[in-house]
Amino acid sequence: MRAALSAARRVSLAICIGGFASYSAICGTPEEDDAAIAQNLAAMLRDARTVISDQQDLINNPQLGDKHLTGDVVLAQAIAKYEKDTGSDPKKVDPASRQGRLLRAMMAAIVEVVDDNQPTINEEGTGFKGFIPAVFARLVAESFVHLAKGEAEIKVTAPLELVRNRKARPDPWETEIIEKRLLDPAWPAGQPFSATVETKGRPAFRFMVPEYYAESCLACHGSPKGRMDVTGYPKEGGKLNDLGAVISITLYH
Repeated sequence: MRAALSAARRVSLAICIGGFASYSAICGTPEEDDAAIAQNLAAMLRDARTVISDQQDLINNPQLGDKHLTGDVVLAQAIAKYEKDTGSDPKKVDPASRQGRLLRAMMAAIVEVVDDNQPTINEEGTGFKGFIPAVFARLVAESFVHLAKGEAEIKVTAPLELVRNRKARPDPWETEIIEKRLLDPAWPAGQPFSATVETKGRPAFRFMVPEYYAESCLACHGSPKGRMDVTGYPKEGGKLNDLGAVISITLYH
């Protein structure tokens, strides 16, 4: 296994906001190209998740019905953030390239999840809808896996004791990397980890992006440990800058 090719800026969890330095998908070696694709997929997911975070007051407004927050609206805002973060327009990436195919699958997944959840988003008379960034990201990841047709997978996971949904549990390889690398105090903050390993019987490039608790995350994940948060889960007792999640990307060969 080897460390990732370069570090990303510090990133944050769930309803928190952060950014990536962009990669070009024409770096040269296959591993560099894989790292570029993985980094940009993570950036697109995170930017869309940030849009959902920014729109929580709107989503949870019980007085409004149709909030006009469609999949196309969310995607347009996510693309604007992506362009600002990376300096590139994802719509201009060659759709015949691997990066182009997978970015379009990610964008389609974003639209699909938001549109499928319009009844929840637009429900009148209900305040907290439960359509929070973490739920949104999980649903987008599941949709992306379907749309990528076996070419790639993405999952937002975490150290095992922090996982709230069984679907997000880390697999044995992810668990090992989280425990031995990303949780190591000596691991550079924000630096991804990558390796080429056999996964589900196939050679695959795997890319792990650590995410950390920001101040706004602690309302649900902070102290006092064990007290129920707004979603009905007990708080984990996390602290600012603790590792709270990992975006795990698998590119099959």
